[in-house]
Amino acid sequence: MSQPAQEPQEPEAPHLDFQGTTPYEDYVQADVLTHLQHTRSDDPGEMVFLVTTQVMELWFTVIVHEWETAARALREDRVPVAIDALKRSVRELDALNASWRPLGQLTPAQFNSYRAALGEGSGFQSAMYRRMEFLLGEKSASMLVPHRGAPRVHAELEKALHEPSLYDEVLRLLDRRGHVVPEAVLTRDVTLRYEPSDAVEQVWTGLYSGDADDELARLGEALTDVAELVWRWRNDHLVATRRAMGAKTGTGGSAGVAWLEKRAQKNVFPELWTARSHV
Repeated sequence: MSQPAQEPQEPEAPHLDFQGTTPYEDYVQADVLTHLQHTRSDDPGEMVFLVTTQVMELWFTVIVHEWETAARALREDRVPVAIDALKRSVRELDALNASWRPLGQLTPAQFNSYRAALGEGSGFQSAMYRRMEFLLGEKSASMLVPHRGAPRVHAELEKALHEPSLYDEVLRLLDRRGHVVPEAVLTRDVTLRYEPSDAVEQVWTGLYSGDADDELARLGEALTDVAELVWRWRNDHLVATRRAMGAKTGTGGSAGVAWLEKRAQKNVFPELWTARSHV
């Protein structure tokens, strides 16, 4: 005797009844994030500018976390941990750079419709971006000045200014591994901008001339991936600014495009690039 066909079971419904906020909200704080947008003009285009800028700040925060993780791992001679953090930051830099897409084709008229709402606000005042630059070796004590009115932020930046950069930690690791890094490089004033060294270039030339699977050579490639995407970030910023406002003075009194052009010409981790000419 045939068995009667069974009714298909409905999938179990998710738990919908919570006391207070949902666990998702407790973890993500979405209600906080989605109520931080306070536009200052009547132009509907300002919303995307504000949200995109806030998203960039979140990516800065993640990337700083990854580079600080990598720097700490290098101090502890845990190179694989550092490489993993750098590789994660590469994916995050890709996402950060994609943030320019909503803003990359702004016309001057579109940007001018809400530019006045920015007042003296400018991206160079971003404390988290400044921490990124400090980790890359782009140190400048003068960049702490805009943050004197925010004691916690100022203290965090001052701490970052006086700590070795990510690249300083790389060079110290190379020295501990027996490579000839000049004492002047190892004991330099880390509050100053890093300057290239011919001797460091020779170290990287030797590493790149050897086993491509060597741990330090792989570290160099992970750093180069980071450096390339930082360069792309700077260039995308330059192009977006040039399209939106031409050569006018930037918000906050910066030189605008001229200042960004100067920044875009600089290589991060310079000897990793110049050493390639000698391999």
